[in-house]
Amino acid sequence: MQFRQQALTKLQSPEELDLPVRLARPRGLLTLAVTLAAMAAGALWAVTGYVTSTVAAPGILTYGQGSYVLQSPVAGQVTAVLAQEGQRVEADAPLVRVRIAHGGTDTVRAIAAGRVTSLTAAIGAVVTTGSDVATVERAAHPHDPLLAVLYVPASGGPSLAPGQPVDLSLPSAPEQTYGVLHGTVKAVGRGTQSRRQIAAFLGDPQLAEQFSHDGQPVAVLVTLRTSHHTTSGYAWSSPSGPPFTLTSMTPANGSVRVARQHPAQWLLP
Repeated sequence: MQFRQQALTKLQSPEELDLPVRLARPRGLLTLAVTLAAMAAGALWAVTGYVTSTVAAPGILTYGQGSYVLQSPVAGQVTAVLAQEGQRVEADAPLVRVRIAHGGTDTVRAIAAGRVTSLTAAIGAVVTTGSDVATVERAAHPHDPLLAVLYVPASGGPSLAPGQPVDLSLPSAPEQTYGVLHGTVKAVGRGTQSRRQIAAFLGDPQLAEQFSHDGQPVAVLVTLRTSHHTTSGYAWSSPSGPPFTLTSMTPANGSVRVARQHPAQWLLP
């Protein structure tokens, strides 16, 4: 009876149309304002901001002309090694002397100018005809600029093109301290490279195994940006870069920036 009496009293009372109605509490209004602001900021970023897509790949610094493995044309015993690893040699320079049968001596000479990257021959060693004695990286001139060769997975090859910017990090120059080395894609291989092709170019079967471990890659040639303000002579993301010069056959990890798009473009057909 009590609830019924209250209901009848409510029906007999005039409507309270002059009383204010609270649609939302202040905390709810603040939450709504923050949400709307975040949506507006997101929409603005989607139209004016950029997202960069990259392709990462391992590589190596080189002079870009490849290497060759020097083999002994004769059989005999090595009596002298006339070069050192890292040394630059000219074409036809003597590298190894071999004592052949009947006491004669023959000399193994460089085929083309470049830098000796490895020496297999040692004094006293016995070599046969065709034995490897040295690996020489071709470099026609002593001041030729370094390049980088990246071995990109075949799936990433079609998205690469000359002119795209590249950032290179070197294990010998920690990125946290010296930043990254700047470069630009110069050329993209037309097809994939087999392990044998990579070994022939680099003169190192172990590197060929490393770069082709996950399948045949595409070779990408990268020019390095030069700078007169760094010790290395190349441009880095840090002001001065590492306090030493760079040498060929230095491992590198590259990141090629292949696309720069507004997020709003993802919604377009």
